[in-house]
Amino acid sequence: MTELTDLISKNLTIAVAESCTGGLISKIITDVPGISRCFLGGCIAYSNSAKISILGVREETLSLYGAVSIETAAEMAAGVKNAFGADIGLSTTGIAGPDGGSEFKPVGTVCFAVTHDRNTVAWKEVFSGDRNQIRMQAAEAALKAVMETITH
Repeated sequence: MTELTDLISKNLTIAVAESCTGGLISKIITDVPGISRCFLGGCIAYSNSAKISILGVREETLSLYGAVSIETAAEMAAGVKNAFGADIGLSTTGIAGPDGGSEFKPVGTVCFAVTHDRNTVAWKEVFSGDRNQIRMQAAEAALKAVMETITH
């Protein structure tokens, strides 16, 4: 994604907390030459215990809303932003499948958050396809949201 060079030109740093994307966003970011000036690091917090201990997600949030929720995504983004001292925190948490879905959270459900300055935008999308397609669509949606955040 050549748009990621906007992070470089705007001198903004980013850190990423990934669950369902499993490092895919970090891989896409680090494919961009020169991005080391902006990408501070990432965390693959797949388990709830990692979300709590590394990112500071509250147990109450997980109990009330679940790991796949906009509330958890928002806390993950804030946690990774703070942990790395980044300008932007980005997070994903979801159900890539083929198992794990439910009536209320079907396979393909992904929750995202972008934290920049003191503003957090969190949202949910439902993607279709196999596990890899869902993960790729989620990564692309997350990075598109970052680009929209820094251009507005």
